[in-house]
Amino acid sequence: MHDLVLRDARLWGGSATDIAIEGGVIVAVGPGAARGREERRLDGRVVLPGLWDAHVHFTQWARTLRRLDVSAARSAVDVCDAVRSAVVPADSLLVAFGFRWGTWAEPPTLAALDAARIAPTVVLSGDLHTSWVNSAAAVRLDLPGAGLLREDAAFAAQRVLDAEPVAVHAVAAAVAAASARGVVGIVELEMADNVTDWTRRIDAGIDGLRVRAGFYPDMLEGRVREGARTGLTVSGSQGLLTHGPLKVITDGSLSTLTAHCMDPYPGGGIGVQNVSPDQLVEYLRVAAAAGLQVAVHAIGDRANTIALDAFAATGAHGTIEHAQLVTVPDLHRFAPLGVTASVQPEHALDDRDVADQLWAGRTGRSFPLRALLDAGARLTLGSDAPVAPLDPWISIAAAVHRTRDHRPAWHPEQAISVEEAILASVRSSVAPGQPADLVALDADPGAADAAVLRAMPVALTLVAGRVTHDAS
Repeated sequence: MHDLVLRDARLWGGSATDIAIEGGVIVAVGPGAARGREERRLDGRVVLPGLWDAHVHFTQWARTLRRLDVSAARSAVDVCDAVRSAVVPADSLLVAFGFRWGTWAEPPTLAALDAARIAPTVVLSGDLHTSWVNSAAAVRLDLPGAGLLREDAAFAAQRVLDAEPVAVHAVAAAVAAASARGVVGIVELEMADNVTDWTRRIDAGIDGLRVRAGFYPDMLEGRVREGARTGLTVSGSQGLLTHGPLKVITDGSLSTLTAHCMDPYPGGGIGVQNVSPDQLVEYLRVAAAAGLQVAVHAIGDRANTIALDAFAATGAHGTIEHAQLVTVPDLHRFAPLGVTASVQPEHALDDRDVADQLWAGRTGRSFPLRALLDAGARLTLGSDAPVAPLDPWISIAAAVHRTRDHRPAWHPEQAISVEEAILASVRSSVAPGQPADLVALDADPGAADAAVLRAMPVALTLVAGRVTHDAS
């Protein structure tokens, strides 16, 4: 007798079948499976492998769900009005999130934020590469500066904010929300000791996700000394937590005008290279020798070239995170180097207007998903939450339709199919011997229009045969 049998499931594109599960693993797929200690009828619902988000800052996501949302702001005045109107204790620290200022007529200023609120206030940009800090917050948080902080200075402010432990219930709620969208696993790229944090969360009963725990260069020496290898399971984690990649942020972002590009921005400058080419090669060399994969953040086309050069020089394995602007020759380097393009399709819709202004004449090779696939590259999809919502269906719909509103698709030639987007969002299959990480849907993705695909109704999610979401 099996632990669990899912009756009358329908594999995508197939006929009704049963799925038998034992010990967290699929042991049989076919009609007429033996009885189970527990049985669930799916009434012909489509069943897929559980979905992964390949790029998440989970603690930031859990915090952001409870921060002042200023994502609709179209100017610094809009942000300041929202801050001024926020209903919070008079002397409390106010943290807002979501503004994108790259094309505003007037940049955010210290004077404007100080005038909007005397008490400590920090406004984080939607891409997390800018922290707008007022004078009181700089004093309260002991920061070296105030005003519009970018890149390393912005990250430093965020690290101070993140020193305050996030409530367990907030993390649990964020995990439950991810499970409700069919998510079974994440690649965690928070700037923190993610192995320790997630070990504690799993111990506390937050066990609804598989987590691949990334880390940053300040922890590289320690991870190597400890014998961590990418993919190695962390002991005491119920098999849910594995060591992930070294994350290296080599350039900035488009909206912050710091993505490192071949060509200058309209106002001048070509962005920033946060890590020199030589230093990047050294990081990859050390990681490769230790059996660690590397996730290299590269958004601008020059940053992507530098990242691919480093992979070529070292033989390291891993991903380029974002790959938002790529030269045509570089599109054809991913596959031979074995480098995966870890992309966030919703960013294309967040950034389409900004890109049209700041990358004018180059947007045909911006967010080039179709071109990467056609060149033989492997894609994985993610959200970069909280930069975009932790919802794989939003990512899938953005990759397929390249629009989310009444406007025509943005560079539809770079769209990919529903099947290709789903394959880029899973890490298993519905077959014997595979982990019983599954999602059952109330609509057929192949027949769904853009709106239904984006809001895909999820009936049931399983991780290792355990129900983590049940909409019934």
